[in-house]
Amino acid sequence: MFDAVRNNRKIVQIFLVLICLPFALWGVDSYVHGGGAGEDPASVGDTKITAQQFQQAWRQQQDRLRQALGANYKSEEANTPEARLAVLNSLIDQRLLALEANQARLGVSDEALRNFIARIPSLQENGAFSMARYEAALSAQGLSQPQFEAQLRQDLTLQQLVGAVGESSLVAKSSTDAIMRIEAEERQASEFRFPAAQYSAQASVDAAAVKKFYDENARLFQTPERARAEYVVLSQEALLAQVKVADEEVKAWYDGHKDRYQSAEERRASHILLLDKDKDPAKTKAAAEAILREVQAQPAKFAEIARSRSQDPGSANKGGDLGFFARGMMVKAFDDAAFKLKDGEVSGVVQSEFGYHIIKLTGIHPGKQRSLEEVRPEIVAELKRQASAKRFAEAAEAFSNMVYEQADSLKPAAERFGLKVETSGWLAKAPKPQDLPAYGVLGEPKLLKALFADDAVKNKRNTDAIEIAPNTLVAARVVEYQPAAARPLTEVSAQIESGLKLREAAAQAKKAGEAKLAELQKGGEDKLAWSATKTFSRLQPLPAPPAAARAVFQAPVGKLPAFVGVTLDNGDYALYRVAKVSQPEAIDEARRKAVEREYSTLLAQEDFAAYLAALRARTKVEINQKALEASDR
Repeated sequence: MFDAVRNNRKIVQIFLVLICLPFALWGVDSYVHGGGAGEDPASVGDTKITAQQFQQAWRQQQDRLRQALGANYKSEEANTPEARLAVLNSLIDQRLLALEANQARLGVSDEALRNFIARIPSLQENGAFSMARYEAALSAQGLSQPQFEAQLRQDLTLQQLVGAVGESSLVAKSSTDAIMRIEAEERQASEFRFPAAQYSAQASVDAAAVKKFYDENARLFQTPERARAEYVVLSQEALLAQVKVADEEVKAWYDGHKDRYQSAEERRASHILLLDKDKDPAKTKAAAEAILREVQAQPAKFAEIARSRSQDPGSANKGGDLGFFARGMMVKAFDDAAFKLKDGEVSGVVQSEFGYHIIKLTGIHPGKQRSLEEVRPEIVAELKRQASAKRFAEAAEAFSNMVYEQADSLKPAAERFGLKVETSGWLAKAPKPQDLPAYGVLGEPKLLKALFADDAVKNKRNTDAIEIAPNTLVAARVVEYQPAAARPLTEVSAQIESGLKLREAAAQAKKAGEAKLAELQKGGEDKLAWSATKTFSRLQPLPAPPAAARAVFQAPVGKLPAFVGVTLDNGDYALYRVAKVSQPEAIDEARRKAVEREYSTLLAQEDFAAYLAALRARTKVEINQKALEASDR
């Protein structure tokens, strides 16, 4: 019953996911200042959530969806008023928490911030913080160091507030035990059915009833508006197949890019690292020089000395071994020194931002030039890709113009660009989601909308060339059209009569079943041929349909046997005879603790939602619906 939260181990993390989508956080100071009226989507207290802040949050949310869904991402489906309001509400929640943290004077010291950054695994190298990796990560995100640290400081501040709320939920042992007993309860029940089919002969439906149902439910018998279309796809992939690459081009490319096909030299090294813990570089360097003299006196004992003297937690227990690495993978000072050594040679004392190193080179993998024949397939693929990308860029505008200017046919565009005119099956204007995969490229909502536009339907004109995916344009035209229409009664009367008979038979089965149920519940004689006993457990697969299982678990079992009845989806009426209810003799302690954590998480989520609601109640929050709608444009 706690599957939804089973994998969430930290309450604070859950809350941060709920309210901190990966938007750029705007420090508390920016919350308190700025924001012009009128164009801002929302105000929180005396602060504004600006259009710029909303747009940045919205873009980042769309980028997340695009990454998560890949080819299934549809901008029209993601860009809804509800989705935009959800993003704005998340920003409002962030702002409320930031203002509350500011008022409570919560903050993060410079030392705590430095320690947190130093412990981020992706910013470490060989178990120690890497400034090079830090700078590279910031560069990849387009952030400066002050920007990132301000954002992180804000995030850590919010965690303090969120954690204080989330960790306040307490769960009584008795409550956990009660949940576990309910979860582990087993009920032994037998079944007896009143099949609807056995009453079908008694069910009668006259023509008037059929006509009445048809008139009252005309929408059920509508054929949808639909069309068949022909279409042409211009894509970089299609143009790729048309590209031919000459041997001379391959050779010229290889000669001009030989460095690309050369595996880099790799070196293996071990090191002894002394950290400057006392902030006394001279003292630390002197200690490193003393160890260097010891190594020079006994070179064969380098690994032994590293195990006992190196302060690098990632490599000391391995005798200082760092494995193989290419140039540029280590910090510059270490890198330069390692690539100057000969195999087996030991460096002098090398200073880096981590401290003082003594490096021993223990292996060399020389670089290797791959031959032309070896890399020919890669070069051909690269040249084709470049040529097709160039052709697509050149062809896209001409293709778009041609399908627009010669709107009565797709053939001229197809012939011009060496494409094939494809023909679709019937396409509904408003297809069911499960039908869309069969539509192929025509399942793109923008293209379907264009295909069923008045001009396309009435005049059979080409749609515009519509981009349905990166480097993929599609133009289509209607070749056959059928408007939505009601199917005649004569066509559907047999279907209606059958359905009404089934409904009547189900009603008679229910009537008979309920009469027998009432008799049994009053203590009447039980002569039913019950099925074999089935075990109903919330922890095991159910032996009956969900509706039946719910009825069995809801049956009052103060006195056994207990009887309960339910109508099943197929129209049958089923009686269940609950003969035994059992509870576990002992509660597994490990499972009890797991349930307690999960229950605590649920309570904490409720508390946090109530906390946010209280913040909203005591803070003036206004949403500018017009500004939010304007941001959509």
